[in-house]
Amino acid sequence: MSEVYQAERTISAVFKEEKQIDQVIRRLLDRGVPRDHISIMGKDFQSETRISGFITKKDVILGGLRTGAIFGSLFGSFLSLLTGVGVLFIPFVGPIVAAGPIGALLLGAASGAIAGSAGAGLVSALTAWGMPEDQATIYQTRLQAGEFILMAEVPSDRLGEFKLLLESCRGEEIHTTDTTFTHPCSGPCNSPEDLSVEVRCHLSEAAQRTFMDKYNTTLDQTSDEFASEQAAWEAVRQEFDEDENGVWSKAKVNVY
Repeated sequence: MSEVYQAERTISAVFKEEKQIDQVIRRLLDRGVPRDHISIMGKDFQSETRISGFITKKDVILGGLRTGAIFGSLFGSFLSLLTGVGVLFIPFVGPIVAAGPIGALLLGAASGAIAGSAGAGLVSALTAWGMPEDQATIYQTRLQAGEFILMAEVPSDRLGEFKLLLESCRGEEIHTTDTTFTHPCSGPCNSPEDLSVEVRCHLSEAAQRTFMDKYNTTLDQTSDEFASEQAAWEAVRQEFDEDENGVWSKAKVNVY
């Protein structure tokens, strides 16, 4: 049985160029950091396909967002390596691409703290999560300037190793936060309370049961949480449609 990855702290850095992000993601993956523990934010990614409009909270499945496989055609290969890619509008920053678990945090805040905080923008979400305000302000300013932010959730006893890795890839404003992001189920989902709030609030009770049943079945077969989440969302999409509030609640009628 493989050893469970223990993510205990989050190390983050600013990168000036997109090609640096490609390099550091691949090196993190090579060092054993799971893709669902790596987050990216940036304004000026060079997408392979022109993005028409924005993907809003109503359009995005939360809990890792929609998978990289779904959005992969929009972005370069290294972004599609991560667990999810979405386009968000953040006040005072504008439209950004967010990949990985940071996306669920930002989407959850977009209808609450961020949208309701005059002058706060990204700073509000990051400080609520646990980052000092001065560091969050620097990150928002650098993001506004078109630079990129990478965040990796890592074991505490390997912080030095990953700090050196980020430095060697020319990362700047390296910072460690003593917390990690909320993830969906860690292990089997035995009740709706095991789902992240971001997932639960976008599923009806019936859709929650469908999600959990497929998630647990796939997890038992594969021991892969990412593959299980993909399969669970696909099962929801096959059985339900979204209502006017963006909740997957309308059971599909099969016509033969």
